Amino acid sequence: MTAPLTPRTNSEVLTATLDFHDKKVVDIGCGEGHLVRLMTRHGAKAFGIECNPEQLEKAHAEKPVADEVYYAGRAEDLPFAPDSIDIAVFFNSLHHVDVDNMGQALREAARVLKSGGFLYVCEPIAEGPHFELMQPVHDETVVRAKAYEALQGADQFGLSLQNEFTYVHPAQHKDFAHFKERMLRINPQREEEFARLEDDLRDAFARLGQPTDGGFSFDQPMRVNLFSKD
Repeated sequence: MTAPLTPRTNSEVLTATLDFHDKKVVDIGCGEGHLVRLMTRHGAKAFGIECNPEQLEKAHAEKPVADEVYYAGRAEDLPFAPDSIDIAVFFNSLHHVDVDNMGQALREAARVLKSGGFLYVCEPIAEGPHFELMQPVHDETVVRAKAYEALQGADQFGLSLQNEFTYVHPAQHKDFAHFKERMLRINPQREEEFARLEDDLRDAFARLGQPTDGGFSFDQPMRVNLFSKD
């Protein structure tokens, strides 16, 4: 029998894996900027790249921790000079890059990294209660597999795998309304489909969620691939 994965939050794993003090770091696909602010609190000069205007607006609206900066941009064309970044992060974002462009996104990350710099890629695995909850309206089985496949070719960009490990992140939703808002923010084009499936999704939310003080928790297995630039 396979041993259960260790439960840890994404933030705990990131900050336990890498030292951000006095490092220039970029979160590629930063969303609302949570990890940018986290890495700033841990001493980094942090940048966030985001292509979704709504998410970028939310990032700018948050109170800054220090001097973090957000840019509108895409993983395939980063606004940084070669060899200028100490740490690049893809958190839950590589699988959102168009499949045909995933290799170019990794090439860009390698381009901007300094020699000896790190690329941290954290991706959700297509299994577990949180995946099961989202799957009817946000099935990422194929793109998650394609992202992992793209990582197998990272060595051609001068990136050497240093470590690969898995853990379980407890994904939190305050209530079903919070889950619905988040899903439709990610996929506004699926509003009609969500409405059609809403009763089933409510049932799944109640069945799969574990009550917590802040709402409900859904286990999500995660995989980290840590690379260094040659």
